Amino acid sequence: MFLPAGSRDEMGPAVSNRFSVMEKFREVAVLRGYEQISTPVVEYASTFTNEYVGMNLQNMLKWFNSEGEIEVLRPDWTTSIARALSSQDRSPQKWAYQGSVFKTDRPGMEDHQAGIEILHMPTLMGEIESLLMASSFLKSIGITDYVIELGHTELYESLVQELDLKNEEAERLRQAMHDKKQDEVYEIALHYGDEETAKELAALVDAYGGIEVITEYEERWKDRKDLLDMLAQMKKVAQILTESGSGEILVDLGRVKNLPYYSGMLYRGFLKKTGVVCFSGGRYDKLYDRYGGQVSAAGLAFDVDVFAEIYQEESSLEKVCIIANIDALVYAEKLRQSYENSIVDVRTEKVDSDDYDKIVEIKLIDGKYEVLEK
Repeated sequence: MFLPAGSRDEMGPAVSNRFSVMEKFREVAVLRGYEQISTPVVEYASTFTNEYVGMNLQNMLKWFNSEGEIEVLRPDWTTSIARALSSQDRSPQKWAYQGSVFKTDRPGMEDHQAGIEILHMPTLMGEIESLLMASSFLKSIGITDYVIELGHTELYESLVQELDLKNEEAERLRQAMHDKKQDEVYEIALHYGDEETAKELAALVDAYGGIEVITEYEERWKDRKDLLDMLAQMKKVAQILTESGSGEILVDLGRVKNLPYYSGMLYRGFLKKTGVVCFSGGRYDKLYDRYGGQVSAAGLAFDVDVFAEIYQEESSLEKVCIIANIDALVYAEKLRQSYENSIVDVRTEKVDSDDYDKIVEIKLIDGKYEVLEK
């Protein structure tokens, strides 16, 4: 039987590794004081397509329900959780989730995620806890060779406010900055503003590197208190991560938000060996504006599929194979109990000895079952 384009079957290690990674995540989250949360896989499209979220309906798996409203398979966890928590008490909260998101603008359509959402905590507390949680989780699955990149969406947004941009031009400029097209950034900014602002925005394309980039821009922006405050936030987070033994820290002062609800620091993690993004997140206070209140909110999401591809299960359990015919299955089941804390596989035919630590065979000899080690 065929599957729809983008759907896929998964078998063996691809599945077991994913469940192992998700269980490691749950263990770390519980130990760091997170509560578990889950939202429906089916939501109304309007939850994600409004001005506060700004997701593209054409990239969602959707249909009309019996009332004529558009329903979708969940394309984003953070938005769903914001909907679920919008009427909760305004006390500090830490939530952890695991599950799928569905989008048609990427191979596979279904992505497996695990993530955290931190609400009603002071600025920087949510960002720092998110990244310390990320470091703890990566360590738990044996990943130590990674880079944490820090950005701040309001650096770009503050400079763009000095330009006379309409929606279409603003999006063109944002995309050019995202794509690191320095000449295009300069040309658009110069057309809608002055040369000084154009040069400043164009320079952000190259404002990428180690912590020294922040020091350089502290001097460059010494007369801009608003920008200096943002740099100070990034510097504080970088300092705490470094002193806590987290991965290598990089900064990108030209990071731009990919969704309207991001409103402060942005961060993501890269695996050094492949350069693949393994987690991303940031501050998203603006997401809760839709529900009529100011909320401090930060979090991040892990790409479980990335980790499942490289995860190596560490098992000290002995793997035993019992070979028995159908008449000996009752005896085999009783024999299984003698191998405590072992993986025991019962087969009826010979197996590859390289797959097991021990192979035994049940034989009927003189009317009695005997166990022979192979």
